[in-house]
Amino acid sequence: MKTIGLLGGMSWESTASYYRLINEAVQSRLGGLHSAKICLYSVNFQEIEKLQHEGNWSETAKILSQAAKSVESGGADFLMICTNTMHKVVPEIESEISIPIFHIADATAQLLKQNHVAKVGLLGTRFTMAQDFYKGRLTEKFGIQVIVPDADEQDFIHDVIYNELCQGIISEQSRIQYLDIINQLHARGAEAVILGCTEISLLVQQSDTKVTLYDTTEIHANQGVEFALSDSGI
Repeated sequence: MKTIGLLGGMSWESTASYYRLINEAVQSRLGGLHSAKICLYSVNFQEIEKLQHEGNWSETAKILSQAAKSVESGGADFLMICTNTMHKVVPEIESEISIPIFHIADATAQLLKQNHVAKVGLLGTRFTMAQDFYKGRLTEKFGIQVIVPDADEQDFIHDVIYNELCQGIISEQSRIQYLDIINQLHARGAEAVILGCTEISLLVQQSDTKVTLYDTTEIHANQGVEFALSDSGI
């Protein structure tokens, strides 16, 4: 079994989900008292969030690169970043470590392709929805068309993530509005919708809607376990 490196804390709520999902998957696959070999570094999200909203991505890259080095030094065989948004600085982190990074967008795209989904809606932070580091990767590398909510809806989704979900607040009214946005994306032609922020699955689950949802936290965690238990590389 390979040692899974986790770069978490963004937020700790979603990182806790990663830890649970990874260990559940290992136990399901191997049985008995098996659990995952994990090296986890959890950052202080307050520092990261401040830099995100200042647009200081270079400083976030420095913090996460240093954390990634610690994970590598701890014996991890590959790295998983437990957040969608901070995949924006994957190139900078990759340049500082020698172990591979298993990209969350790649994990999601592989499943979308397997299920023959050609057009997908995307929910996430405003950074993920508005910028190209995530959408562009899905389109350019995998040929998947991506549509996003309008600007006002993006603001609402973003605010709920930071002001509610990252603080453990689950609001029924926010769930209803998220589901309305998901239905609108479906009406615009999305065959499915990516929950492209690792906290969104705390609010919206597949049982809430008939629109097919792709929970990036669950997908990333499960595919990470497949790599950890396989002989192949990333």
